[in-house]
Order: sequence, then C-alpha cells, then structure tokens
Amino acid sequence: MALGLDDGTMPDVEVGPDNSYIIDNKTYVSKDEVYNGYKCADRGILLPFISEYTWSIEVRAFLYLVGLLYCFLGVAIIADIFMGAIEKITSKTRKVYLTSEKEDEPEVIEVRIWSDAVANLTLMALGSSAPEILLAIIEVIANKFEAGALGPGTIVGSAAFNLFVISAVCVLSIPKGESRRIKDIKVFAVTAVFSIVAYVWLLIILKAVTPNEVEVWEAAVTFLMFPLLVLLAWMAEKNFCGIPNKTDTSKQIELGNFQPGETDKFLRDRQYFRDGRLDRDGLVAFIKEVKNYPGLTDEDAAILAASKLVESQSHSRMWYRVGAVRNMTGGRKTQPQLSTKLKVRLSQCLHSVYNAMNEHPDAPTLGEVPQVKPHQNAVIDFHAASCAVMEDIGKFKVAVCRSGRLDNRVSVRVETIDGTATEEQDYMPINEVITFEPEESEKFVEVEIINDNQWEPDEEFFLKISLLMNAEEREGVQLGRISIMEITILNDDEPGVVMFQKRGFLVKESIGNAVIPVVRKNGADGEITIKWRSIDKTAVSGKDYTGGEGVLTFKHTEIEQNIEIPIIDDMTPEKDEHFEIELFDPTGGAKIGQINRTAVTITNDDDFNNVLNNMMQMTNANIHAMQVHHETYVSQIKDALNVNGGDIENATAGDYVLHFLTFGWKIIFALVPPPSLLGGWLCFVVSLACIGLLTAIIGDLAAIFGCLVNLDDAITAITFVALGTSLPDTFASRTAAVQEKYADNAVGNVTGSNSVNVFLGLGLPWFIASVYHYAKGSKFKVEAGSLGFSVGLFSGLCIITIALLMARRMFSIFGKAELGGPPCPKICSGIFMIMLWLIYVLISAFQTTGYFNF
Repeated sequence: MALGLDDGTMPDVEVGPDNSYIIDNKTYVSKDEVYNGYKCADRGILLPFISEYTWSIEVRAFLYLVGLLYCFLGVAIIADIFMGAIEKITSKTRKVYLTSEKEDEPEVIEVRIWSDAVANLTLMALGSSAPEILLAIIEVIANKFEAGALGPGTIVGSAAFNLFVISAVCVLSIPKGESRRIKDIKVFAVTAVFSIVAYVWLLIILKAVTPNEVEVWEAAVTFLMFPLLVLLAWMAEKNFCGIPNKTDTSKQIELGNFQPGETDKFLRDRQYFRDGRLDRDGLVAFIKEVKNYPGLTDEDAAILAASKLVESQSHSRMWYRVGAVRNMTGGRKTQPQLSTKLKVRLSQCLHSVYNAMNEHPDAPTLGEVPQVKPHQNAVIDFHAASCAVMEDIGKFKVAVCRSGRLDNRVSVRVETIDGTATEEQDYMPINEVITFEPEESEKFVEVEIINDNQWEPDEEFFLKISLLMNAEEREGVQLGRISIMEITILNDDEPGVVMFQKRGFLVKESIGNAVIPVVRKNGADGEITIKWRSIDKTAVSGKDYTGGEGVLTFKHTEIEQNIEIPIIDDMTPEKDEHFEIELFDPTGGAKIGQINRTAVTITNDDDFNNVLNNMMQMTNANIHAMQVHHETYVSQIKDALNVNGGDIENATAGDYVLHFLTFGWKIIFALVPPPSLLGGWLCFVVSLACIGLLTAIIGDLAAIFGCLVNLDDAITAITFVALGTSLPDTFASRTAAVQEKYADNAVGNVTGSNSVNVFLGLGLPWFIASVYHYAKGSKFKVEAGSLGFSVGLFSGLCIITIALLMARRMFSIFGKAELGGPPCPKICSGIFMIMLWLIYVLISAFQTTGYFNF
C-alpha cells in the first residue's frame, strides 16, 4: 500500500497486528485487508450503498447489470425533461413585420431567435450527449483529477455507434423507392470535417506532441475548438461565404414562402396550414372540406387539424429524441395519435380528406391511416353501395371497378358476409381473389342466389372487398369509398320506379357538397338510366351552388345512386335560399316515382363563428397536448402518473409494461421545475444536476459490473455504456429519417454531436485536471494505450463512412442521396456500416485485452 503526506514525504510507518499500520500513533487497516474477498467494492464513487460482502459474484453481476439498464431508462427520462427546457429556451421568437395588401394592417410573423446550427451544436448537442460528457467530468474529479478509462472510452464508443450504426439504420429505414438528402450540406461539411479533426487531434496529443500526457494548452485548444465549430457552422448556415444554396435559405424558411396576395392560391391548392401555423383562413378551408363527409365530428376534425399542424411543422432532432424516449417509457407521445374509432371513420369515408391533408409538399404523412393516392395507387371499389335481385335470378354478376393507376397488376379479395340472408340457405358463399391486369378497369364477381320456393320477406347480405395479407400484394393498390356492397333479395322482376327519397333537403352553406340520394323501388331488373337537372329558385347556379344536369345509371340490381351538388360558401351572412332538382326521361323500362322533384334549402351558418372559435380552441388544445415540454407541475405529475400521458384510448400493452417499469423515475423527475419557470433555465439547471447524479451512479454500476465479469473499463465503455446512452438517439434518428423530407435531423447532426462530445466531454475535464496538476507542479497523465488505439481506429473508419455517405450523395447508383435509394445499394451500404462498427468493437476489445499490440 502506497502512503505519502501532502508535502510528498514518507511518514514513519510501523506494522501492527492483523496486517494493520501504525502511523503517528494511529492504527490504520490496509486496503487489501478491508476488501479481502469483497471483489470490486472499491471501484465505485457512490456505490455500493450497502454491504454485499456475503453475496455471490454472479448475483452481484446480474443485479448491477439490471441496475445499469434501469438507470439508462432513468437518464433517458430526465434527459427528456432536460430537452423540454432546451426546447423552451430555443423556441423564443421575435416579431417581424412584412408589407401586405392592406397598408394599415402589416403582416406580422414570428421567427426564432436561435439559429438552427447554433442550437443544434450547443444546447441540443448538450442535451443528447449530457450523460457521456458528465460521465467523463465526474470520473476525472472523482479520481482526484487523474484520467480514467470509462469516460473517454464511452465518448469514443458512443461516437462510433452514432456514426456507424445510426447511419446504417437510417439508410435502411427509408421506404422502398424513396430517398433523403442532407439539405444544409455546408453545415454538414463543417461538422463532418470537425468530427475527423477532433479525433485526429486527440491522437496527436496522446501519441505525438506529449505522449501519454495532456498539457494545459492542449486541453485548452481541445475545448476552444467547440466555439470555433459553432462559429463556422453558423457562418455556413448563413452562407457568408461560398456559392448560394440551391434550396431555400434559412431566411426564406423563417419568413415563409408566401408573398402578399397569395392567400387565395394557397387555399385553392388546399394547403390548409402553411408552415405549421394555425390561422383562421386555413381552418375555414379545412372545415369546408371536412363537412363534405358525414360521420366526422368537430372533435375529430380538431384532432386531424392538430395532427396535420404538428406534422407539418419543422422539427428538431431534439423533438424526435424526446419522442423516442417517450415511446421507450410508455409516456405521452409527441407525435399525433388517431383513435381507433377515428381511423375506422377515415378508412370508410375520409380518404379524400386524408389525401388533402397530406398535399403540403413539405409535410410528412400522418402515419398508419392509408392515404388515397389515385395517381400512385389503383383504387378498387364496387360500382354502387347496394343492389337488389330477385330470388329466382340464379346467378348474376356484380361489377368491381378500378380507378386511379391502371398500369400495374393488382389483386384483391372479395367475400360474402351474412345479413338477414344466410349462406348455403339464401345464397352461395364467396371467398375469392380477383386480379386486374394492366389497363383493366372492371371485373365481375358472380353471385348465386338460392331459390327455396318459399315465401320470405326481403333479405340482405353483403359483399366485401379487402386487401391481401401479403405485403407485396398490397403495394400499389388501395380500397375505394365503396368497399362494402349490400345485396337485397327481392321477389320482383320489374325494372322499378325511380324517385327521390325525400321532398326536401336542408344543407348548411359550409357543407361543401350536397349529396342527394335517388332510389329505385319495386324492382331492380336490368340497366336503366334517368336524367336530372337543377332549377334555380332563390338560389342561383354559379353564385350559390354549381348546378346543371346529368345522367344517373343504375346497373342491373342496383337500387341507389347519389347526385352531388357543390354548394358555394361565400362566408357572408345572408337569408336561407333554395333550388330544386328534377328527375326526367327514364330509360330501360323504368318509371318515375311520385317524388320526382326535391327542394334543396341552403341555410346560412348563423353559428359558424362560434363553431370556428370552438374548432380553433379544440385544435389548440390538441396541439398543446402534443408539445414537448410541460407548463405546470400539475401537467408533469399527471403525465407521470398515467400511461401514455393519460391518453388511455391509444395506449398499447407495451405502453403499460414500459410505464410500470419506469413509474418510479417518472414520479421522482416530475418534481423538477417545469420549463415555464424563468424561461426554461431553472428546469435546465436542475435537470442537468439530476443527470449528473444519475450519471455518477451509472459510472459506478458500469465500473463494478465490468470488474465483476472481468471486463476492462475501456471495453465496458465502448459496449454497454455507449449502447445504453445511444439507443434513444437511434430511435429518434430512424423516426426522423422516415418522416422528414431531408436527412439533416437523421444523420446530419451525428457528426456535430460526435465533435461536441470530444470538445466538451474531453476538453473540459482534461482542462480542469491539467490546470490542477500544473498548479501542483505535476503532470496530468493520460495513457494513450487502448484509448489512443481506439481513437486511431475510429478516425480511419470515420473517414471511410463519411466518404461513403458523400459517394451515396454523388452517384446515381445510390440514388444520389445519403439515405434510401435503390434496394441493393441501400442494403449493402447499411450492412457495410454495421460491419465497420463490429470491426471497431472487436479490434478495440482484442487490443485492450492484449491479444495483439500496435
């Protein structure tokens, strides 16, 4: 045991009984005697909390591993709160006044004060890398300003995982046929260069300039590279030098892409919510579209509007990371969740609304609910929603129609479902797959009715179209609005009588389209047609509605068709108005029924302003529920207590399990001051302190676990600890890669984060330690050893990976994009980058354990 006084001299030591030492008449027990048989008990700063002397090594190793994993969840949760504070700080805006068509009413918009590049490389990088950075700082201080292996190893290992694995996951996650390019390539170029320079610089100071030693000036230069990186990235973002960007500049993005007078065009294009902002005109246009479809409530419309607004906003990497953490812990989701009931309504009758909501060119899709894309997909449905047949008809054919895309081969399944009519007794069951060849727009399904020669009341059953289970068979095809058809079995063989259902209909001015049903009764034999025309009354065609005339065709057995009349909403108060629709000139033997004319009354929406205000309030409430940070202690505690933040309807079984596992952490960290206090800075400081405390515990757990299983700290750092701190970033990057239009938030920030890890995570603790040793007249020793080898290996592989990403951007074989592209090169690129990570981990581990030396 080494002993020494503060002045460097050796004291007089006498050996006492039981391996004790007597120093200045005081008895001390040796360290070896204290820890004899109590393996690794001296490796922690705070741990162990209790005596584990009698526990077996296997049990201790298992418990420390579980504790390590559990603490990773805890640090992810407090990092979520920490990033909420950062979001509050960086979301501060200033007002900018623009000229408008009205001289006395200038257009006012708000732009962020924080530059995206500065925010990403300072507060947001600190938020995602805080555990690694604090681990290195705490380790140096706890080791009495001597270098350790766990902190630096975690930083290099985390950088390797981020660059190799996260990039590979993002490349592979892009949907088939799609690609993502880095938009702000200049900022990426700066961070990519610095990510290489950072690790090459470490190699230089550890191996070349002052081997195995870090001097004050070397640590200072390492730390000062951080503000230099931020400055150069900011200059690149603002384009202070070089060729102007071909894409929109940041200023154009902040101020919006719409000039005064373009509102009408904006609404005509059905881009309801520009740049992710809720405005009255956009909401009015959205309500008008939604009102076309029955069954959708104002609450549903508000949820859809909020979902579109959240999705169409520009999100930071931090937003995706918080979302990933909450998915991992069963917390309140940051991304829109549509209820099961709403999804059913959408799938049945809101395909067109859903398509309109996704027409914004910069907006990602809303997720699971299928979109109607007739220009991309073949749309399959029945020709009519219902038909009637005679009981003695035997076999007849039902038309299945195809619209939209016609150049591909698609298949769907058609099957029967019992109603009051039952299979085998009233009809023969059907369960078959029909295939549309290219350019084929209509197929027929043969239905057989069983005639039992007994009198029965009219009965009905249903035909249903569904997509095939095979994922490949589902590509390029989707269901239309009429995917279920009702078939009524009648005892009448007449062509039938055609008439309106009612003598009058009342519609609101904001309905969009008035749907007027026309029915065929007392027979459904053969194909018939009937003409219709609108007749102006107090409502005038072209001013109050879009009238005209047309022809309805009832195919054999069809019993109902609709006339759709567009209603013009001028949004001005006026009296109720009406027009009429008349049926005339039937063919095919059909007759006109008693109700051959109906009146359509257009009523003014007297309560429209109230409805609109309520819609805006509900939409804002839904948006507020999706924001990253909390405003009050009450909302924080409520979210902590409830699975999925209280949204029980959309909570999954996995959410319940994860919420149960992390409940303790959530309750503890709900006591952190909410970001609404002091502009987010109080939450920033307190949550950073919590991360520091939890990181110290993680460091102890990792060190003791590694010691118990005979793993060197360097190996523990680049495997267990690096993976645990990087998994949230992996899920966040994957989500950003799939949902964002560009790759900046997926892989564009990885290089910047890796650079910041070195400049802050090593530069700051090494500077503190080197100053301490300089003041004491000693040297700050940092053994190059496995750290120098790991840094050198990573630097070489880093250059290869960045070169691959740039090659993917430049060459058409990869789709000229960093992410996605053609399937084969995409898969090869992803596998290659994962192999680089495995090579890094294996070779570093072999070198650390002494299998070979360089």
